[in-house]
Amino acid sequence: MGVSTSAPQEGVAVVTMDFPPVNALPVRGWYDLAAAVRAAGADPEVRCVVLTAAGRGFNAGVDIKELQRSTDHAALIGVNRGCYEAFAAVYDCEVPVVAAVHGFCVGGGIGLVGNADAIVASDDATFGLPELDRGALGAATHLARLVPQHLMRTLYYTSRTVTAADLHRHGSVWQVVPREQLQDAALELAREIAAKDGSLIRLAKAAINGIDPVDVRRSYRFEQGFTFEANLGGVADRVRDTFGTAGTAGKEPS
Repeated sequence: MGVSTSAPQEGVAVVTMDFPPVNALPVRGWYDLAAAVRAAGADPEVRCVVLTAAGRGFNAGVDIKELQRSTDHAALIGVNRGCYEAFAAVYDCEVPVVAAVHGFCVGGGIGLVGNADAIVASDDATFGLPELDRGALGAATHLARLVPQHLMRTLYYTSRTVTAADLHRHGSVWQVVPREQLQDAALELAREIAAKDGSLIRLAKAAINGIDPVDVRRSYRFEQGFTFEANLGGVADRVRDTFGTAGTAGKEPS
């Protein structure tokens, strides 16, 4: 349980999330994930990182129960900073990051895969941002890297999900395979990337990040400010406690 790193083949590091039952990461988990990805990318022997998960799904976002147990804003601040660090670690990783996604990839999971360099997904994978049902705002920055602008807005406002096949049609998922073939497919792509010269692949990663049209760190940080506003105003708790149901949206507390 937690975050682990393995080296199944030369030049490739696999960072695995394992937080049962649904890979909803606590504050400490996001920081541990960030540290593991950074360490893997800094290893001179590594030329590609595969980000994967154990269990039922890739990532269910933050641990909502941890937020609900908190009597102040410490958990919210911690998880926002932790998510920021983990997303940035994937984006800033010195070598390319391949996300291997199965099952559900929602909330914070979108932040991870949206900042990855390539995505391989199983045919049962679904992607979405149910933030408006969880009393939060954020990661639209990363969803916008996966789908066109108007689709991103519709998915965000409705909390709907899309399939791996949908994202493959949009060009953001490299390959869709049966679940039992996911690890092998991700490692095959990683092996192809890792066959490049280590110094040159690092320069390539820095160059591609340098020409990105959107500063993902600043953009995501801007979004997080609205999450704090929703929490300070009491809206977040009201929505989070009902997961966006019971017709509470937009109503004042009685």
